[in-house]
Amino acid sequence: MKKERSQFSSKIGFVMAAAGSAVGLGNIWRFPYLAAKYGGGMFLLIYIIFVLTLGFTIMTAELAIGRHTTLGPTKAYGALNKKWNFVGVIGAIVAFIIFPYYCVIGGWIVKYAWIFVTSAGQAASSDSFFTNFAAQPIQPVLLQILFVVLTAVIVIAGVQKGIEKVSKIMMPILIILSIIISVYSCIQPGALEGVKYFLLPEWKNFSFQGCLAAMGQMFYSLSLAMGIMITYGSYLNKKESLEASVTQIEFFDTAIALLAGFMIIPSVFVFSKGDPAALGKGVGLMFVNLPKVFDSMQFGQLVGALFFIMVFFAALTSTISLMEAVIASVCDSFNWSRKKAVLIISGVSILLGIPSALSFGVLSDFTIFGMDFFTFCDFITNSVMMPIGAFLTCIFVGHIIDTNIILDEVRGQNKTFRREKIFVFLLKYIAPFCILAILISSILEGLGIITF
Repeated sequence: MKKERSQFSSKIGFVMAAAGSAVGLGNIWRFPYLAAKYGGGMFLLIYIIFVLTLGFTIMTAELAIGRHTTLGPTKAYGALNKKWNFVGVIGAIVAFIIFPYYCVIGGWIVKYAWIFVTSAGQAASSDSFFTNFAAQPIQPVLLQILFVVLTAVIVIAGVQKGIEKVSKIMMPILIILSIIISVYSCIQPGALEGVKYFLLPEWKNFSFQGCLAAMGQMFYSLSLAMGIMITYGSYLNKKESLEASVTQIEFFDTAIALLAGFMIIPSVFVFSKGDPAALGKGVGLMFVNLPKVFDSMQFGQLVGALFFIMVFFAALTSTISLMEAVIASVCDSFNWSRKKAVLIISGVSILLGIPSALSFGVLSDFTIFGMDFFTFCDFITNSVMMPIGAFLTCIFVGHIIDTNIILDEVRGQNKTFRREKIFVFLLKYIAPFCILAILISSILEGLGIITF
C-alpha cells in the first residue's frame, strides 16, 4: 500500500520553498561576476529572456512530473516509462554530490558572518585571510558538519513543519536584507556608473559566449536537473496552478539575482574605479574581494554583517532543498522513514564533505583531471551531469512519453495553460539544442580546452 504523500499546506509555502532552493549562491556570487564580464545590461537582458523561455519550460516539466507521479526523482521517471528511470537517478546523484560541498561553502559563510557580526571584519579584508582559513585542517571541517546538522534539523521536521515553515521565515528576511544592502550600495558616491553598466544593454557587448554564459546561469540558478523541482512538485496540491507557481518562482529568483547585481556591481565599481574585472569569480568574489569592498565603505562592518547573514539564509534554503531531494529519493527507493533517511544521509554527507573541506589545505595536492576534489565535484555536477539530466528530461517529456500527460498536469483543474504552444515547441526542439551547447562549452571550459 502506497504511503500518503506529504504536501505543502499552501501555495505561498511551496513558492517560498522552491524559490528558496533556486535563490542560492549561484545568484549571489556567480550572477554578478558573469553580468560584469559579459556586458552588464546586455547579459541581464539575455538572462531574463532565457529564464522566461527555457527556464520556464524545464522547470514546468520537472514540477509536472513530480506532481503527476507524487514521487521523488528516483521513481518518478520510471512510473512513466520504466526504461527511463535512470534519468531521475542522475538527478538524485547530482543533489547527493552537491550537498556535501555546498555545506562546506555554508561553513565558510558561517565563519565570515561571525567575523563581521563580532566587529572583526577588517581582518577578513587581507589577501591571505581566506587562504589561511581554508587551509586549516579542523575548522572548515567542523563548520561543514555544523551546516549539515542545521540543514538536517529542518529537513527531519518534515515538509510542512520544517521546510515550508522555515522557508516562510527565511525568504522574507533574505529579500529585506537584499533590498537594504542594494539601496546602500547604489547610493555610494560614484556607484551610479555601476548601476548604469548593470542595467543598460549595449549591443556592442553582445556575444555568443555571453549567450552561453547566460543560459548556463539560468540553468544553475533555477535548481534544474537536481531532482529538487521533481521532489517539490510531488508535494504540490493538485488545486494549485503549476503555470502560475513557476512564474512566481522565476520572479523571486530573478529579483534576487537583480538585487545581487545591485549589491555587488556598483560597490565594486566604486572600489575598483570602474573595472568590472575586479569582481573576481566564485570564491574570490565572495570571500576575498567583497570583504575589501566592505572595509572601504562607511558602515562597511554593518553592511558586511548583513550581507553574510543574507548569504547564510540563501545557502541554507538551498541545502535544505538539496537534502530533501536526496531524502525523498531514498525514502521512495528503500521505504525508509524520514528520520532514518536524514540521519544516514547526514552521516554520509559529512564524510563526503571532508575531502572538499580539506581541498585547499591537507588535500590540495590531490587532483582529478587537474582539479582539486572540491572543484571536481562542482565541475562534474554543474558542467556535466546537470546538462545531461536536463537534456534527457526534454527528450523524455517531448518525445518518449505522451506529452499530453504533462500538459494535462499543468492545465490542472482549471484546464488552462496559456503558454502551452511555446512550451511544447521549446521543449521538443529548442531546449535540447541549447542544453547541448551548454554541456559542450562547459566541459571544454572546465577542462581548460577553451576559455570564455
